[in-house]
Amino acid sequence: MRTGPDGFRFEIHHIDTALQARMEPTSWRPGCPADLEELRYLRIGYRDFSGQDRTGELVVHRDAVAAMEQVFTDLWLARYPIRSMRLVDDFGGDDDTSIAADNTSAFNCRFVAGTTRWSNHATGRAIDINPIENPWVENGHTDHPASVPFIDRSPAAGVIIEGDAVSRAFDAVGWGWGGRWGEPLDYQHFSATGR
Repeated sequence: MRTGPDGFRFEIHHIDTALQARMEPTSWRPGCPADLEELRYLRIGYRDFSGQDRTGELVVHRDAVAAMEQVFTDLWLARYPIRSMRLVDDFGGDDDTSIAADNTSAFNCRFVAGTTRWSNHATGRAIDINPIENPWVENGHTDHPASVPFIDRSPAAGVIIEGDAVSRAFDAVGWGWGGRWGEPLDYQHFSATGR
């Protein structure tokens, strides 16, 4: 475990057999664009919405580890709140169920919704942060009722807006934000490719 500024904690692990059993077949299966050897399991310090210190978990591609360490160090120092940070496997690999739990997650071997094109989540190079407060919005609508108040991007706890600590942290590591797309907008989504 690494301890960073102000007590920030960050651990990196290879995918062992126990974690493989947890991930397969919910978030990973043979034929996914990222092999298990390419993925890393992270345990990350974060602060919840009541300001309590927590430890979350993410799986990302090994080449995303340094970016995640820098981003989450910055968010820790900014005291940016995160509701939950659990592997999508805890939700049966179902993106909608994870979103409904306002869960921050990264790797999930899935297609872009409504397509047969791999999502950047399937490569381990994308993350969704506080998805209820930061919804997918198309034509002024979102699929999750709890996200309706957050279509209006007024500053509030957990909401990501242009120029805040979250957007600046991802800009610093060169990851693009779905909140800058044209239509639809995906305020929760950051990726190494910008898509």
